[in-house]
Amino acid sequence: MTSKKKSFKIALTVFILLIGLASNFPFLFMISSSFKVSGEVMKFPWHLIPENPTLMNFEALFTNGIYNFQKWYFNTVIMTALTIVIKIFFVSFTAYGFARIKFKGKDAIFLVLLSAMMIPSDIMIIPRYMIFKNLHILDTMWSLILPSCVDVYFVFLLRQSFVSIPDSLSEAAKIDGCGHFRIYWKIIFPLAKPAIATMALFSFTWSWNDYMGPYLYISTMDKQMLSVGVKLFSSGLIQDYGSQMAAATAVLLPILIAFLFCQKFFIEGVASSGVKG
Repeated sequence: MTSKKKSFKIALTVFILLIGLASNFPFLFMISSSFKVSGEVMKFPWHLIPENPTLMNFEALFTNGIYNFQKWYFNTVIMTALTIVIKIFFVSFTAYGFARIKFKGKDAIFLVLLSAMMIPSDIMIIPRYMIFKNLHILDTMWSLILPSCVDVYFVFLLRQSFVSIPDSLSEAAKIDGCGHFRIYWKIIFPLAKPAIATMALFSFTWSWNDYMGPYLYISTMDKQMLSVGVKLFSSGLIQDYGSQMAAATAVLLPILIAFLFCQKFFIEGVASSGVKG
């Protein structure tokens, strides 16, 4: 029986390894193709390591006179950074209110907020467009930042994290004369770093990769984001696969770096985000 179990575990490990390699093949294909000239990308037999590696595709991204890739990159960096900073403050402060401040109707209001998660985002497209038009923020990055800063899911996530922090810390701070904002900033916020890092990582990924928002609300090409801009590389009659793969690699690289830096906090946040209180 022991030998059968070992054989089964070995077979299962090999099977999972093969599934993992198959799942990572598109990523490996993208990285490899970004260092090839376009004529070699679809060449058969395919080589994982380029025969004649070149940085020409990456250089063309930032020197191409047709597409303003560097401007799209700058726009996306600014939009994503502003989204994360504003979102962390508003979402965490809202979560603190529901977790630590006692007021009448708190549970009912929180239930209404949670019920908003059941509304499909697609039916909000036209109302948002009309609101943005009346606020004169269409064709600006604020039409992407403001909706992203109101996220009920992360209010729920951070509330659960704040509830798990002992009340004795807050009570001791109140005795010392601290107000709610000081308790939030000096005690609760630092102790909830894993949950906040999880929110920041997800928010970064969603804002960086958002395609529908920039496509609908931004019409000026110099104000566009990377997600829409990269799509333009495949819209011509002649497909430049090397440039497409280089653009996709340049877009994906910040997400990989962010995950590597936030991996520790992300795992801790997922492990400690169970429903409490």
